Amino acid sequence: MLLPYLNPSAPDAPDALRIGDDKLSREDLAGVATAVAERIAGARVVAVLARPTTETVLAVLGGLIAGVTVVPVPPDSGPREIAHILGDSGAQGWLGAAPDDPTLPVVPVRRYAKSWHRHPEPPADSVAMILYTSGTTGLPKGVPITRRAIAAGLDALADAWQWTGDDVLAHGLPLFHVHGLILGILGPLRRGGSVIHTGSPTPSLYAAAAEAGASIFFGVPTVWSRVAGDTAAAQALSSARLLISGSAPLPVPTFDAIRSLTGHEIVERYGMTETLITVSTRADGERRPGWVGLPLAGVETRLREGDSELPHDGESVGDLLVRGPMVGTEYLNRPEATAESWIGDGWFVTGDVAVIDPSGMHRIVGRRSTDLIKSGGFRIGAGEIETVLLGHDSVREVAVIGVPDDDLGQRIVAYVVGEPVEEAVLIDLVASQLSHHKRPREIRYIDALPRNAMGKVQKKLLE
Repeated sequence: MLLPYLNPSAPDAPDALRIGDDKLSREDLAGVATAVAERIAGARVVAVLARPTTETVLAVLGGLIAGVTVVPVPPDSGPREIAHILGDSGAQGWLGAAPDDPTLPVVPVRRYAKSWHRHPEPPADSVAMILYTSGTTGLPKGVPITRRAIAAGLDALADAWQWTGDDVLAHGLPLFHVHGLILGILGPLRRGGSVIHTGSPTPSLYAAAAEAGASIFFGVPTVWSRVAGDTAAAQALSSARLLISGSAPLPVPTFDAIRSLTGHEIVERYGMTETLITVSTRADGERRPGWVGLPLAGVETRLREGDSELPHDGESVGDLLVRGPMVGTEYLNRPEATAESWIGDGWFVTGDVAVIDPSGMHRIVGRRSTDLIKSGGFRIGAGEIETVLLGHDSVREVAVIGVPDDDLGQRIVAYVVGEPVEEAVLIDLVASQLSHHKRPREIRYIDALPRNAMGKVQKKLLE
């Protein structure tokens, strides 16, 4: 079963789900979600306006119990994006909350209606969810995710993180993507544990969750940076078992600050909407700043440049390909895009460039389209330059790009948010720690880096 601990015969657990001040035991979750499932029986696809509420969780669980495909919709989506998601996914109605002036029928989630009817487990290869990518160009692409993929992905993470039913997970992440919803809600429910959703990912709320007994914390790098800036909140997290970061690269200075304040080395992991999580550092293994770890159980990875395979030598930078039981198979209604990314035999071209060392540790250099710089005949990853620059006290944020250059092909330019210092100071810092050809040729100061709704830097807006 995808969620064996929502089986009505499973043992109950108090406060299996807590969102803000709202609490539900596992028995209540199972009873209400099963009643939701009965209200949508016979539907094929339903949309859920994925606000960080108990209603959203009950709607998603109801869809999973009924075998109805759920489409989580970001609550801040504009009318054009909502219309695209509804039309592309074939959603037949809204389950739970709906936007103003909905164009589809709305089926309410009734909090106090419960059922203990046993529903047969849907086929493992049926589509549990359609998640939409947060791409920087064009309308988002839908990714069908099967029940089998979700189960395989969560079980592989349980192995890597030694995740059990005794753990209490805390986070304040959005409930419309892999990190916050699949890992952050379905993960603890599959293990038989509990989840505290803090409503928003602030240091004070994370500290309160630690006092309430949370043992695992999820956050994106921005969250961990804010925690590192709040000494009391950071020290409250010392009692946790694991601190885990994902969705974007974690700056090494943030890793070091959290380690100093909490005694914990943050677990980093790597994944995408299309693949779920495929690489992670382990609870019982090395946690190397700037590296995202080893392939999960059942996952294989490759580095490629054109048609050539690159060695796992810790130096070669190449396109990262992955395959495994949690990796998807297509973009919904996008055969051309599917053919570009899924190249046969289960291999998915991530669009990221990476380095793999002889032990199998992976370092993500960045996106091929924006983070791979070809300068003077060298292939250079923007990420390693950014890491060095962030080590300077004056640099708060940085984005490194390659701009066209008649002599070099591309010239390395660093956009810096922080207190201005002499350009040569930062250029020489990079040259002292990395190869000379990796030094920026220009430093440009700006007030803020452009970011999308997920907090990811949009480098194309800097070109």
